[in-house]
Amino acid sequence: MARDYYEILGVSRDADQEEIKQAYRRLARKYHPDVNKEEGAAERFKEINQANEVLSEPEKRARYDRFGEAGTTAGYQDMGDMGGFADIFESFFGGFSGGGTQQTRKRSGPARGDDLRFDQKLEFREAIFGGEKQIRISHLETCNTCAGSGAKPGTKPRTCTTCSGSGQVRRATRTPFGSFTQVGSCPTCNGTGQMIEDKCDTCGGNGLNQVTKKLKITVPPGVDSGTRLRVTGEGDAGQKGGPSGDLYVYLFVQPDQEFEREGINIISEVKISYLQAILGDKINVNTVDGKKPLTIPAGTQADTVLTLEGLGVPKLGNPVARGDHLITIKIDIPTRISGEDREVLEKMLDRLKGNAAKGGLEGFLGGIFNR
Repeated sequence: MARDYYEILGVSRDADQEEIKQAYRRLARKYHPDVNKEEGAAERFKEINQANEVLSEPEKRARYDRFGEAGTTAGYQDMGDMGGFADIFESFFGGFSGGGTQQTRKRSGPARGDDLRFDQKLEFREAIFGGEKQIRISHLETCNTCAGSGAKPGTKPRTCTTCSGSGQVRRATRTPFGSFTQVGSCPTCNGTGQMIEDKCDTCGGNGLNQVTKKLKITVPPGVDSGTRLRVTGEGDAGQKGGPSGDLYVYLFVQPDQEFEREGINIISEVKISYLQAILGDKINVNTVDGKKPLTIPAGTQADTVLTLEGLGVPKLGNPVARGDHLITIKIDIPTRISGEDREVLEKMLDRLKGNAAKGGLEGFLGGIFNR
């Protein structure tokens, strides 16, 4: 039994589009095959993509909510009336219609080209600051030799003699439900309604050629895994003068060894000595913008989070607004110390014990800081 798409993304059925988008991005980062090598991760990633493709489109989501997964399939039609029933019946029985009354649908006119998908990896900093990327895609382009007709230059297609140009043929069939007429694509002309006697040598009569080309795409600052960019007209070329499809570039951000991302904030850790934690210090830390100063307040505790404002991720669509860089402080406690250091620390410990009656550690630190 197919899993529930809401369950796959871990969201409620009344989740808004922003919640669905965030859930998808979080799971896509976790289960992407380039990041997660565990068994079953690739299949889980496919499930996540399928769920997102349905729930991120309001029209598909509405059909899914009403009819389940069957409502999202290509051959689905709403059965709210008898006309819908006829369409459903046709999709199941390969083009039957009662009484032979179905009208033929000529398919020889212009047809839009297919949309294409391209997955693009980004380094962590590329996703933060954006920029231009060059990609190579393979798609169908209109044949320049025959201008898309499929016929050798100097010749032209003629009307198909099998279907008389309709692009379809009929065959009467008896079934347990009665007599039906099966309407299918013409096998002679493949539904185009035309026959090409002298095929173009360049495209073999298809009118289209597979071409690999380079494209420059602009990655906006602040993108994350799952962000989809649309490049209009760079999908497969249309047939018979139809418009080209679009290219959809899906972005996947590679993990970074030092930084993590949480929304528009960047998270990292820095390790300091116990003396820096006690006395305070000013250090330089790594950020996506390079080295930046960070003030360690005196008495800083382990796992304290310090903030560098405005050094996080630019907000997608508004790069002037940036999140923060949140730095978790880790304190390095040495396991071995020199004899001289031990002597100093033991004196400090004796003073701590002596100040216990005066406020314990507070009195001790006060004595150090007020010397």
